[in-house]
Amino acid sequence: MKNLKSIKTIKLLALFFVSSLALVSCSSDDDGDHDDHDHEEELITTVTYTLSDGTNVVTLTFQDLDGEGGEDGTTTVSGPLAASTTYTGTLQLLNETESPADNITLEVEEEGDEHEFFFSSTINDITITKDDMDVNNNPIGIESTLTTGAAGTGSLTIILKHEPTKPNDGTAAAAGGSTDVEVTFPITVQ
Repeated sequence: MKNLKSIKTIKLLALFFVSSLALVSCSSDDDGDHDDHDHEEELITTVTYTLSDGTNVVTLTFQDLDGEGGEDGTTTVSGPLAASTTYTGTLQLLNETESPADNITLEVEEEGDEHEFFFSSTINDITITKDDMDVNNNPIGIESTLTTGAAGTGSLTIILKHEPTKPNDGTAAAAGGSTDVEVTFPITVQ
């Protein structure tokens, strides 16, 4: 009987020890000294990529006003791109749940060394170069040049990465970091 009481005591002490560890590991750190730069993600409800050849403007817009997890967002493309044409591109990011809308593009530009846009297309004859640079002379991609070649139909994907490795090989996969936004537009070159 004495052994049974000893086993119960040991189990009770073990349970108390494990519980105290759980309380210590779950305690909050309210000292405010955080050097790990947690990324507070901004809500991006609208992505607009405006392309101009100097005469014609094509606008690609993604909008998801209720944010991630609610209704699906919508994409609109104002028209086709012209073949063998060079466009100047400008990206704008908005949080339209705020009134007036919060221009997230300004924050991305201000923190350019922590952000980079990546572009990829399923149409092989499209090239996109990033025209703006951060303080370390690495590309951001808010401003770009898009050049079309032959006619084709496919998609254009735009990804904004937070804290990517810079410099990188120009692909989102190799850059690492976390994805702030990723949108895909159906496009036609004619």
